[in-house]
Amino acid sequence: MPEVTATVRETAGGTAHGTVRGTVHGTVRRTARLRELDLLRFLAAAAVLAYHFTGFAGGGPWPQAAREVFPGVGSVTGFGYLGVDLFFMISGFVILMSVWGRGTGEFAVSRIVRLLPAYWISVLLGAAIFAVFGLGNGRPGVVIPNLTMLQGGLGVRNVDPVYWTLWVEMHFYVLMAVLAAVGVTYRNCVIFMGGWLFIGLYANEADNKLLQVLFLPTWNCYFISGMALFLIYRFGSNLLLWGFVAVGWLMALRWGIWRAGDIFREGTDGPAVVLITGIFAVMILVAVRRLGWLRWRGFTVLGALTYPLYLVHQQLSFPILDAIYPRLNRWVALAVITAASLAVAFAIYRFAERPAQAWLRPRLRAALDRIRTTTEPPRRAAPARAVPAAPAAAAPKSASGQDAGGSAPERTVPAPRGSVGEAV
Repeated sequence: MPEVTATVRETAGGTAHGTVRGTVHGTVRRTARLRELDLLRFLAAAAVLAYHFTGFAGGGPWPQAAREVFPGVGSVTGFGYLGVDLFFMISGFVILMSVWGRGTGEFAVSRIVRLLPAYWISVLLGAAIFAVFGLGNGRPGVVIPNLTMLQGGLGVRNVDPVYWTLWVEMHFYVLMAVLAAVGVTYRNCVIFMGGWLFIGLYANEADNKLLQVLFLPTWNCYFISGMALFLIYRFGSNLLLWGFVAVGWLMALRWGIWRAGDIFREGTDGPAVVLITGIFAVMILVAVRRLGWLRWRGFTVLGALTYPLYLVHQQLSFPILDAIYPRLNRWVALAVITAASLAVAFAIYRFAERPAQAWLRPRLRAALDRIRTTTEPPRRAAPARAVPAAPAAAAPKSASGQDAGGSAPERTVPAPRGSVGEAV
């Protein structure tokens, strides 16, 4: 069995890229946090924010479409929706890294603790804001299902439209939980990726709704490519893993061009191809360890702000722009809503997420331990039925009729089956 060794070194900034030894079939110790991924996650969120604030062609918080308010900038930031594509590819990389060496229960606990606190705050905040603005997303029949994060499967609209990506991620998490139950090994990951890739293609070819829901044929290319790049990062390059990345890139181009032309606007195929290729290129640089020099501790803070920033930026812009625009210049108004989004995201992270996670984590782990250690109570033994006593073996008698020991013979009654004596 070939042994895999990755060299790790301790840096002045505190990021460890240390020595990790293991086998391709065994458990490998977790690496330190990759701050380059924190930066990329924040840039992906910033791209989505710029898209919603300046490049979106539909209705929004501005009196006109954002692209009309910022016609020059909007022609560029209109491609900010591809930040979601980068999110999904990072997720494939990071989730495989986080599930390695964990079971399904531990993986579930980590996802609940990471996702729900900030999400609950976002749902309640968004519900209040959208109810005030009469957008129909603040009704109890919408808000209550949204608090479960399962509204996508319940046929209920999202309180904030950005939540659609969370339901896509949930599909990925369920598949990864199945992989964790089977066992996360190099071999199993390769089988998983290949199976997911082809079943997704078959689902699309057959136009099978159930399989499309289960296997995400329009998005799985990003998750699978991210997983392959993590395996390259951890175990080194080989032709098979690069093949997964290449096929994922080609599939991403196909679906990216489809979204650019059919969903967004015509004539955007070329820029979409370039930007999707750029997403793959930067993630390849992460996988081959060419971005390890990005070690600034502040990137970790930016990474922590990414999730709440993504959740709340759009809903916050409604009341703020209603209060200040057009009394303030559009650029000033844009700066205000951007700064407010960052400030609220930091407040959620510092004063809500961290305390809630500290409270949730030990309790969920205790519940997980209870599942692992609790056994079914033993069944009560059926009442024992009387068993006729077997005749005692006759002892040799003397001529006087006594046994050889000189005492009268005794009869021994055995303990009935199922009694304490038999159990012991």
